[in-house]
Amino acid sequence: MDGTRARGVTTETHTALYRQLVTEIEARFLAPLDALLDGAEPLAALRRRLDADAQIWASQLLGPDETLARSAAARVLAAVNPFDPPPDWWGTPFGRVVLRLIGHPGRESVSRSVAGAMLGITRQGVQDLVNRGKLARHPDGGVSVASIRDRANR
Repeated sequence: MDGTRARGVTTETHTALYRQLVTEIEARFLAPLDALLDGAEPLAALRRRLDADAQIWASQLLGPDETLARSAAARVLAAVNPFDPPPDWWGTPFGRVVLRLIGHPGRESVSRSVAGAMLGITRQGVQDLVNRGKLARHPDGGVSVASIRDRANR
């Protein structure tokens, strides 16, 4: 991209992304520790750190430096998401950011229904875009993730 990625990013978008990051990391790491340690003081310090770091990650993910954004996305994904999310995950703030930055990690093609979830349209809408040449068929079947990512970035 040309450094204009951050234009149009609203406070609402940043806040929703930040909240999702906190929620996912809290559920994956801190809640289980809380159950084991019964709310010990080190957890309060970790929660404060998570709150601050999630703000930074959200800013990096939405900011103009695409290299930094991709790095932040890869780090957070590696930590919180064993990656093959349910289709509705693509509609979340983090799912939309991952689509724009990376596409679908580890996959070159997805089914039409997953492509639809990624783009926020129906499976039939994906089929129409494929038929009109607006999305590419993948040689191995399904829809090319690269073409989905390109469309999402327009």
